[in-house]
Amino acid sequence: MRPVNAQLDDHLPADHKLSQVYRIGAGLTGLLLVAFGILGLIDRIGFFDTGGDTVLALNTNGALSILSICIGGLLFFGMVIGGSTASTLNIVVGLLFIASGFVNLALLDTGLNFLAFRIQNVLFSFVVGVMLMWFGMYGRVGSALPHDNPYWRARHPEQAAREQRTRATARSVGPAGRPV
Repeated sequence: MRPVNAQLDDHLPADHKLSQVYRIGAGLTGLLLVAFGILGLIDRIGFFDTGGDTVLALNTNGALSILSICIGGLLFFGMVIGGSTASTLNIVVGLLFIASGFVNLALLDTGLNFLAFRIQNVLFSFVVGVMLMWFGMYGRVGSALPHDNPYWRARHPEQAAREQRTRATARSVGPAGRPV
């Protein structure tokens, strides 16, 4: 067993099919958050009103609405960039959503609940966090990545080079074993 020296920001070609998963995940989630934030601001709720108001079955106030718009905009930015940047952004924002769910779960019935969270908001944070992490990790993390996956090649450079040489040799030798 040798340690894996993989980093999450390994190079991913801009036209790789995995980039579409990262982009779609970031874009759809960003759109949902921006819509939630805009609908919350339209209701003209107080900025730190702890009573909040319900928008799309979630409790909100002005601060949560503006925060949702900012995070949604950040995810849109990731969608525009794509590639491993969008993937890493999805993972980080997903982790922040899960952390936010735990923090706000602890603050539910306290005076420190300045984002007017209720239990449905906590559950939403957990679901969106896991979903964003799934979008970000798709094709990057796993024990059975295919050998044409750029992350697998980055984690196994020696074996990838051997396979590349084997493919090059197979292309240069014809079907009868004669050089082409």
